[in-house]
Amino acid sequence: ANFIKERKPKLLIPPESAGSSSSVTVIKGGVLLLECIAEGLPTPHLSWVKVTGNTPKEEPETENFGKILKIEQVTAADEGTYQCTASNAMGRARHEFHVHVEEPPQWLKKPEGGVYSVGRNLVLLCEAIGNPEPSIQWKLNGMPIDARTFRGRISTREISLTNLQLQDSAVFQCEATNKHGTILASANVNVLNIAPLILTPDGENYATVVGYSAFLHCDIFASPKADVRWTKDDSIESLSTFHYELNKNGTLEIRAARKEDSGSYACWASNSVGKRAITANLDVRDATKLVVTPKSPRVLKSHSVLLKCQAEFDPHLKQSFQLSWRKDGQELPANSTGGGRIILDRDTLFISSVLLEDQGVYACVASTALDTARAEAQLVVLDVPDPPEDLQLSEHQNRSVRLSWKAGASHNSPVNESIIEFEANRSEPERWQELSRVPGNGTTALLALAPYVDYRFRVVSVNGVGRSQPSKPSLRYATPPAAPDKNPENIRVEASEPNEMVMKWEPLKPMERNGPGLEYKVSWRQRGVEADWNEELVKKHSLSVRNVPTFVPYEIKVQAVNSLGSGPEPNVTIGYSGEDFPDAAPSGVSVEVVNSTLVKVFWFGIPRDRVRGHLRGYKVSWWKTRSLLDGKRHHPEKHFLTFVGDRNYGMIPGLEPFSEFRLTVLAFNSRGDGPESSPVVFETPEGVPDQPRFLRILSFDRESVTLSWGLPKRANGNLTGYILQYQI
Repeated sequence: ANFIKERKPKLLIPPESAGSSSSVTVIKGGVLLLECIAEGLPTPHLSWVKVTGNTPKEEPETENFGKILKIEQVTAADEGTYQCTASNAMGRARHEFHVHVEEPPQWLKKPEGGVYSVGRNLVLLCEAIGNPEPSIQWKLNGMPIDARTFRGRISTREISLTNLQLQDSAVFQCEATNKHGTILASANVNVLNIAPLILTPDGENYATVVGYSAFLHCDIFASPKADVRWTKDDSIESLSTFHYELNKNGTLEIRAARKEDSGSYACWASNSVGKRAITANLDVRDATKLVVTPKSPRVLKSHSVLLKCQAEFDPHLKQSFQLSWRKDGQELPANSTGGGRIILDRDTLFISSVLLEDQGVYACVASTALDTARAEAQLVVLDVPDPPEDLQLSEHQNRSVRLSWKAGASHNSPVNESIIEFEANRSEPERWQELSRVPGNGTTALLALAPYVDYRFRVVSVNGVGRSQPSKPSLRYATPPAAPDKNPENIRVEASEPNEMVMKWEPLKPMERNGPGLEYKVSWRQRGVEADWNEELVKKHSLSVRNVPTFVPYEIKVQAVNSLGSGPEPNVTIGYSGEDFPDAAPSGVSVEVVNSTLVKVFWFGIPRDRVRGHLRGYKVSWWKTRSLLDGKRHHPEKHFLTFVGDRNYGMIPGLEPFSEFRLTVLAFNSRGDGPESSPVVFETPEGVPDQPRFLRILSFDRESVTLSWGLPKRANGNLTGYILQYQI
């Protein structure tokens, strides 16, 4: 039989002749490639592991089915021993790679040159790293330094000179080298011995404003280093109080300048070689001040607001004075913005039809050549709340449910009340009615519900500005039916005919029915008579009963009934059957004459059993029969007055004087008028006549006048004469 013999792994690369380990060198920043190729049967599996050195944060990348280990951008942390293992069921073979990471020289510290004065000491440092460690060589003006002839001290990392002289000026170089490269750094050393040079021009003019710092410059070059001091006006004393600070570069800083800091200043610079001075002038101006009014405006949405910026600034700065407006740090353009709603007019800012997004911090910013000032106003926009959101129903019961919601934004006016409205789909769809109110900023309420209603709820929030739009409706909640909780109200009896009784009542509202099949159980019986109740079920809200005695009291009950049961026991109401006309006339009618136009009438009322209804009052009728002046009879023209209630007298005004009258009295009830009494005759006395109809002058001379006048329209009696009055 043919067969293949299994064999354990054998490394082909590196070959067995290389031994169990080998060394690999790689440059920092380069790519490390380690390769293992093995043969065997079954085919060996290759794996890599780092056995010494820092453990890598990530698994190294492999290529060519694990034969090559690849590391890019090699660092010092990648140094160590890597082991390649080839394994199968017959055994394993290993090889170790000792990886060394080397790098070219890099600077840790480079020598730094500079300007030095005669007599000073010099120290230059030079330090580099690399692998292998680089060697350091010092050079002077490009040539290696001979330590035997160099007057200073020299070491690997440092070179120094004491008591520098002019001839020590030179270019010092440090060179670091290893097998991977060379780096070179130079330091220019200049040894000088000169008197101070003041680079700032003499007579400079400076200006600042009160409260700001002033900086007077004195830029100096000197070797040796110069001593610097400042004086003011004619004083020789150096400025050294806390109000002044001398910077290292010779600049004098005057902190929080005051008016009295204005004047002439001198900068003095001196060293061992010489001395120099310059002067400078300082003007301290008044600081710019701003006030914005109103400071904290609170404006209703859609209303307008006007901000005014009042500025005070130094007259000398008028030419450079500029004013601008900002909102929340962003500058507003000089032209109107917001579709013409926001208008800037130098020191005023006007916003019409204010929107919610107009809320913010508005700043008036003034700038001059010397300072900047800023004043702010916090604009608060008030509006009705946003509608409540996320309505949720919980704690479902037959007669109650809990409604919860999330409040909308209050827009700077706290919510002081929430109004809960409902819609009953069965009875009044799409008609929203108020159900409850929640004070303050509460967001939940336990709602009392009526039976047999398919509810939907919504919430309206109220703040100091007004009412929000309603929220979106909640889910529906239908309560189960129940017997009525109440009976009809306002039970009454109306009748248009005698021997009839029409019982009426206010029907239950749809929300009060509590269930299907609503009817009214009407019970009645004559009051004071021992008899059973008469009963009848009706669906409408009235019941007419005929063939009853006229105007008799009845006890009446109306009870609500539906398919689930009856309402509570109803109260008894007293009502009367239909009325008829009174059948008796008042008696004992008499007249008392008060004056020529007024009389008082008396009568005896009719008996109660003759009223045959509810007595509403009495009517007095009268008419003129003739004039007592000429005896002429008149066509009867009746007049009447109504006196409400049960009374026995009345006043009749507006009569004609000196006339004969007839008068009757009748009683009336809800049905109508009863019979009149027998007429009573009375006469009115004479009265005051009307004025003459006219007065004319017919003729006149120096001693007399002839007059003519007309009779009065109504004499109201027998005329006895005229009274003539005149005035001179």
